[in-house]
Amino acid sequence: METGQPPDLRAGAGAALTRRTFVVTAAAGIFAACSKAPGVTFGVQSYSFRDRPLDDAIAGMQKVGLKSCELWQSHIEPRNIPRDKMRRWRETIELDMFHRVREKFARASIALSAYNISFKDDYSDIEIERGFEMAKALGAPVITSSSNVKTVTRIAPVAARQKMLVGMHNHSQIDPNEFASAQSLTEALRQGPFIAINLDIGHFTAANEDAVAFLRQHHDRIVTLHLKDRKRDQGPNVPFGEGDTPIIPVLKLLQANDWGIPANIEYEYEGGDSVEEVGKCLDYCRRALEA
Repeated sequence: METGQPPDLRAGAGAALTRRTFVVTAAAGIFAACSKAPGVTFGVQSYSFRDRPLDDAIAGMQKVGLKSCELWQSHIEPRNIPRDKMRRWRETIELDMFHRVREKFARASIALSAYNISFKDDYSDIEIERGFEMAKALGAPVITSSSNVKTVTRIAPVAARQKMLVGMHNHSQIDPNEFASAQSLTEALRQGPFIAINLDIGHFTAANEDAVAFLRQHHDRIVTLHLKDRKRDQGPNVPFGEGDTPIIPVLKLLQANDWGIPANIEYEYEGGDSVEEVGKCLDYCRRALEA
């Protein structure tokens, strides 16, 4: 395609796919073996296992029984190095390293739903370009990004050229250069058809937004969900079921509509062993759909 638009295969002669169908089609077969309830694919944001290296995180996913992962960049990138050295690493690292990571997940029978690399204002143009190359080397169908609002104008043309969707991740901090409100996310979508949303329903709730209404309205532009529980009014992260986040209504909505949006657990509250805590979160979600 020369238009820079996602294909559109909506029903009808010569018709085209919605952006949601585009994501599902691009990842066809990836989630066939994933931890799944009817209409819901459960996965994990590997940030949940931030207390351990990648190999141990993968082992944790296997122990819990998860077959889908949104891979956090710091499980690949070196940690605690100066900014200039990190820039050079991203700009020069051989992609064979990402191929090897892809093979690790394949051997573990875990599908990658997304590569989470957070393009910030201080990223060079080469760092942004390389993020897409890294995601493709990993075999990830989309990128998720805790980006700054101002950076999206630089990301959008690269995403269009690379034909890869980038889901903007929201936090709860209300700031002109941060994604937190429904308005900030919907304004990002106007930057182009390859800009999408990675909706964190916990942070959205803490920012006093309505995750159910937003999901219902924008599901065709949402590439992944982050499941966590927080209190409203910038409240803390808490164990699933103890906060104000509408986890169960969100899961029921996914189940009823079979939108194919990966629902990724992100363990962030203060707890015990991360593998045990992720297992508790997954059990809560599964029981919610059985009720």
